[in-house]
Formats: sequence, C-alpha cells, structure tokens
Amino acid sequence: MLEQVAARQGKSISDLVREGIELVVTRHSQSPRRKWIGVGKHDAGVPDLSTNPKYMDGFGLDRSKRGKRR
Repeated sequence: MLEQVAARQGKSISDLVREGIELVVTRHSQSPRRKWIGVGKHDAGVPDLSTNPKYMDGFGLDRSKRGKRR
C-alpha cells in the first residue's frame, strides 16, 4: 500500500512515514492541554508520603480544632 502511494506521489516510503508522523504530532499538539491546579507545586521532599506513618501523622485533622477530624 505504501509503495503505491509513494509511486503516485513521487515520494519515498520514508518521506511518507515522516509526513505521517508530522501530521500525528501536529494534530495532537493542537489539542487543548488541561491544567491541573497545584500539581508539582508542593514538594515535601519524599516521593511517597504514605510509605512512612510519621508523614501521615495528623492527616485529615483540622488545624484550628486540634484533635478533631473534619
């Protein structure tokens, strides 16, 4: 199939593949990118906070009402 298209257009198969890749990249880069609020802005310095219980100490507690869960 590629050989037939390449012959009709006077291009090499490599040229057709490159053109196809460019079309796919262009099409996907034009889609709107969603922004995630807060992603990557809060670095605790630990890859996974849940791996050590001390990092989860107090999680879910309301700071203004120490000891009470939300």
